[in-house]
Amino acid sequence: MSQIAQALSPVLFLPHGGGPLPILGDKRHEKMVAFLKEIATKLGKPSAILVISAHWEEEQATITGNSHPSIIYDYYGFPAEAYKIQYAAPGNPELANDICTQLTASGIPARIDEQRGFDHGLFVPLKLMFPQAQIPCLQLSLLKNLNPRLHIALGKAIAFLRERNVLIIGSGMSFHNLKTFFSNDIDSGKENEGFDHWLIETCTDPEILSAAREQRLIEWEKAPFARFCHPREEHLLPLHVCYGIACADTPIAKVVFNEEVMGKKVTSFLWQ
Repeated sequence: MSQIAQALSPVLFLPHGGGPLPILGDKRHEKMVAFLKEIATKLGKPSAILVISAHWEEEQATITGNSHPSIIYDYYGFPAEAYKIQYAAPGNPELANDICTQLTASGIPARIDEQRGFDHGLFVPLKLMFPQAQIPCLQLSLLKNLNPRLHIALGKAIAFLRERNVLIIGSGMSFHNLKTFFSNDIDSGKENEGFDHWLIETCTDPEILSAAREQRLIEWEKAPFARFCHPREEHLLPLHVCYGIACADTPIAKVVFNEEVMGKKVTSFLWQ
């Protein structure tokens, strides 16, 4: 008797907001906080969570291998309570080894970092989504070269995780021009909307063939106002990894959040 095929784990690209502000009750993050709490109820019960955070870059793909990761307070100038936030989820060294082995077998140099803890790209959204901190968590770094093609390839190499009930989260921002977040003098509405429209079309339009969709993501700098919205692309590239993971089985994403965060339109995508 043949086994019933298990559903593939979801892949989610989400915004993590400004530093610890979502956890500290900042009103400009209220819609985002509500979204993160709500979406968590629709993602099943993962056996582990892999987060690709915008806040970790290495020369080669690196996976956290600590069984009890610490917290990295990788932000500055916030109230004292921002440096007392805890997220005591366990790690999963065995899964880290599996990921490292698979990346290496795919021709992508990889290593395990047994010392690194969780940065705020992980603990801020997960503290809102899974506050009990009981699900084992790992992080996978971005590559310092910031090459979009290689980040898609990185995702393709670890697509097997979807068959292992591992929730994959790309933690970044679909818009990340820091100057505009903290200045009322810059009107960025046209640029913000233009790039957002292009990104939604690229990720969700069923009329776009897979090869063309991938090429659009590789050539993202050609999108309207691309470099205005991402002067540096580290907050966009977790989406490329997510697409690489999802593209073989569920290449068309769904928009699950499209609201203002700190005054800018921000989008979250789910591949399921």
